[in-house]
Amino acid sequence: MTALVRGLRAFGAFWWDFIVGDDWRIAAGVVVALGVTVALVHADVAAWWLPVGAALVLLALSLWSARRAAR
Repeated sequence: MTALVRGLRAFGAFWWDFIVGDDWRIAAGVVVALGVTVALVHADVAAWWLPVGAALVLLALSLWSARRAAR
C-alpha cells in the first residue's frame, strides 16, 4: 500500500469517526433533519425550528439509548 493510499485512508477514517462517532443513528438523524430543512426552505416555509427540534429529539434518544445500555 502506498503512502498516498494510507494517507487517504487515514483521512477518511478520521472524518468518519469525527462525523459519525459512536452512534450512526444520530449522524443519520442530523442528515435527515438538514435535508428536510433544506426542502422546506426551498418551499418557502420558515423551517428554523426543525434543526432545533431535531437536535432536542436526537439528544433525548441518545441519552435514552446510553442509559439503557448502562443497565
